[in-house]
Amino acid sequence: MTNLTAKDLDVLTHVLTGEEMACKKARVYANTLTDAALAQELQEIALQHEQRFNALYTILGGAK
Repeated sequence: MTNLTAKDLDVLTHVLTGEEMACKKARVYANTLTDAALAQELQEIALQHEQRFNALYTILGGAK
């Protein structure tokens, strides 16, 4: 793996935070919907954000 610069780490951390927030919001919205199909769609969106978060976290963790 290549070494990440301070700017790379800063950007990665910022994107990581965004993915975490998007995942949490999608889950909250999914739990408040009464339409089961829309709730399922938001659960899937939350899962996609979670997967991206985990991938970014792995990159960040490997940069230490």
